[in-house]
Amino acid sequence: MATTTFTKKRLGLETPESAAPPPPPGPPASFPKKPKIGQTKARKRDIPEGLWTKCPKCSVMLYDKELDENLKVCQRCHHHFPIGARERIHSLVETCSFQEMDAEMTSVDVLEFTGVASYATKLQDYQKSTGLKDAVITGVGKINSHKVALGVMDFNFLGGSMGSVVGEKLTRMIETGTDRGLPVIIISTSGGARMYEGMFSLMQMAKTCGALAYHAKQKLPYLSVLTHPTTAGVMASFASVGDLIIAEPGAMIGFAGPRVIKDTTQSELPPGFQTAEFLLEHGLIDAIVHRKEMKERLCYYLDFLTEGQRQMAALG
Repeated sequence: MATTTFTKKRLGLETPESAAPPPPPGPPASFPKKPKIGQTKARKRDIPEGLWTKCPKCSVMLYDKELDENLKVCQRCHHHFPIGARERIHSLVETCSFQEMDAEMTSVDVLEFTGVASYATKLQDYQKSTGLKDAVITGVGKINSHKVALGVMDFNFLGGSMGSVVGEKLTRMIETGTDRGLPVIIISTSGGARMYEGMFSLMQMAKTCGALAYHAKQKLPYLSVLTHPTTAGVMASFASVGDLIIAEPGAMIGFAGPRVIKDTTQSELPPGFQTAEFLLEHGLIDAIVHRKEMKERLCYYLDFLTEGQRQMAALG
């Protein structure tokens, strides 16, 4: 019978395992260093341009297609984004009823103004980028049943500044309304007179107001609509002499900028200074109208202002 032998082991006296063989001679192995926290850049998902717009008031991301369908008004906080002149005209007048006037009239560089770029170069660049000849579109169209002479300014063209062409086009539009017995509506958005034309731009203030004075003598209504922003020479002339002065919510309205006024008066300005809401409270404007309600409200005002004219026509 085979016998089995056992080896007695004592604690700590076990035979040690053979050590690992030393690494072969040569340069030490390099190991990738762990990046420090904060050095790694998070991957950002690329969002294609022209699809989303961030609301500057409530910071919500708005789908551009839905924003356009809502007349460039935020669906959450009702912030009114800037809107082009042609888009605004299409939102107000009846389809195919608008007949544009003086569409090819363009500015001339009378002073031969030069700075970082010449005035002529700036005009060409803005005409190309906006598709407009200048900062206003004028014409005659129908708002529901009312035929009106309509002028709409566009801030995208040189800040909606009023030069000789803007003043001339508005004056001709007002005179057309006077000759045809039509109400006049001007929708303003402007940074003021156009510095590139010097005194020629300032002369447009008197010219447009003179045309509106003749319009008023014929007892014809003039509605002035102020949008963000309406300032300086435009606000100091035709924009502030309407029979009714209407504004969009949150529009900045005034003559000089807040910093200039503060430095001149050496006093603190009240909260909300130069906003449509502040000016409505202090009596400068008559109503604040949401952009989506503008067409309906303009019709309501025109019904009221032209009632006497309709009664005279009915009497023969």
